[in-house]
Amino acid sequence: MKGFDKKLVLSTLSAAVVAAGSQVAFAVPDQPTEWEKCAGIAKAGKNDCGALDGKHQCATMAKQTNSDQEWVYVPKGTCEKITGGTVAKVVPAKKS
Repeated sequence: MKGFDKKLVLSTLSAAVVAAGSQVAFAVPDQPTEWEKCAGIAKAGKNDCGALDGKHQCATMAKQTNSDQEWVYVPKGTCEKITGGTVAKVVPAKKS
């Protein structure tokens, strides 16, 4: 590299890689310790487990998108950030 200081170029590139890595590390939240049953946001056929009103007991049985009786698990604190989401219940995460 004629006309370039190799050490300066390498240190600059190293700093850029570290900075980019730091941004990615902070963009992903930690593993949730609690989950919420978030009702009112499930797409038809994409619900988790039974309906809140007991009309069915299985996942993927939701007939209507955004039904207030159908829910999906989301990390605690997420449901209220989603338009139409209502927290139905909070449960602890399974330990691996």
